[in-house]
Amino acid sequence: MNPSRVAARAWEGRGFFGRTLRVLGSIEDALLVILLATMIGLAAWQILARNIFDTAIIWGDPLLRALVLWVGFLGAVAAARDDRQINVDVVSRFVDEPWRSRIRVLTDLFTASVSGFLAWQAFRFVKDAWAYEEIAFASVPLWLTASVLPLAFGLLSMRYLLLTGFHLGRSFGGRAGE
Repeated sequence: MNPSRVAARAWEGRGFFGRTLRVLGSIEDALLVILLATMIGLAAWQILARNIFDTAIIWGDPLLRALVLWVGFLGAVAAARDDRQINVDVVSRFVDEPWRSRIRVLTDLFTASVSGFLAWQAFRFVKDAWAYEEIAFASVPLWLTASVLPLAFGLLSMRYLLLTGFHLGRSFGGRAGE
């Protein structure tokens, strides 16, 4: 296993905190499965209904767009949970521990900061959508469909803050997670 991937699940085995992270991960996975199955079923029905019955659910396509948003962002949260997000990392391939962890502290802090900023801005967007009673489709409010944005960015920010602490411990001689 890649040494940087050890960090993703390093703290999960320890006590209440570890159990809580495992439960949250299971909830995220279950929600992803339910949303993806709903997406596939609704898309299949829309195709069949249009081609065979010459009809469709009028709010089906906007709901599919909202579900794509939810699945995409929850998938990003799950990828971050397992430390399997997309990254471009040239420098740490050429350095050993503890420098690899020191570099990860900086990148994790940067990611947590950007995600936190985006969570705040997304929260403001959702709050405004609520205040102006905007509608996404049918009678579904926009704030409901967009609420995944602050949720996902907030979870990403918290995860990367936790990873920052983990890598900080490893960068100063600790063997955290091994």
